Amino acid sequence: MSLKIAVQMDPINAIDIKGDSTFAILLEAQRRGHSIFYYEPQALSLRDGRLYAAGASLELRDEEGNHFTLSDERVENLADLDVVHMRQDPPFDMSYITATHLLEHVHPKTLVVNDPAHVRNAPEKLFCIEFADFMPPTLITRDAREVRAFRDEHGDIIVKPLYGNGGAGVFRLSHGDENLGALLELFEQNFREPYVVQQYLPAVRDGDKRIILVDGEPAGIINRVPALGESRSNMHVGGRPEPIDMSDRDRAICEAIGPELRRRGLIFVGIDVIGDWLTEINVTSPTGIREVRNFGGNDIAAMIWDAIEARR
Repeated sequence: MSLKIAVQMDPINAIDIKGDSTFAILLEAQRRGHSIFYYEPQALSLRDGRLYAAGASLELRDEEGNHFTLSDERVENLADLDVVHMRQDPPFDMSYITATHLLEHVHPKTLVVNDPAHVRNAPEKLFCIEFADFMPPTLITRDAREVRAFRDEHGDIIVKPLYGNGGAGVFRLSHGDENLGALLELFEQNFREPYVVQQYLPAVRDGDKRIILVDGEPAGIINRVPALGESRSNMHVGGRPEPIDMSDRDRAICEAIGPELRRRGLIFVGIDVIGDWLTEINVTSPTGIREVRNFGGNDIAAMIWDAIEARR
């Protein structure tokens, strides 16, 4: 089966291919003989009900500094393609939301991965609230009184933007930390939406697990250990990936959320688990494929394409 696919992503010249999941997915597509059309989100145009993108054919090489070639620049009607991967990184802002609305004009005739309506309706830090039994104590608010009461109850807390990503704007505030008032003022000035307050989980010192699910089934896991002096485990702020086995609790979380992921057409999802607790469900642009493979785990890119091809 040879498919005509497109990828909507950030500038390909700027990616770090050693850890980029989109690159791994596209390499597997190329290996299977699928043709790849590359474009950036701002290249989308909707005219008379038809969705177009200006881009180019993409050829890939797993060589740092020489990883791609673009050719045959053109405008494609996305309805003429088989698959579109929506893989630009957040922020999950109005630009991102608008892209999901635009892509709904071709889905499901052209399969968009992940389903754009359900990406829009499943913000990572809100979607997981539907599985509150698996989450640590969590508050969503912009009421300073509620935040202070939450810290009084739980002592040690994390405050983070509701639509943030990559660990940006994540703060730990221990009981009695006098920076709480200033931080809340900063958040009020910079964010119109509520923010997330969670009980701090000391287990983060042992790592923040990224579990990848493909079509609702667990496909791989890595542990991301924070750098010394950091409460964030994101790899671009110094977190260290290491292998880890799934626990019974990890499997129970996957069993609880898997059917809902399948129902929503969320083929490629990454969840974050600290200790025994689910903290996020990432549906926009999950990562971790290459790290899982590097530690001897599943070829998740191949599993994603198996799931996609089964739908075509």
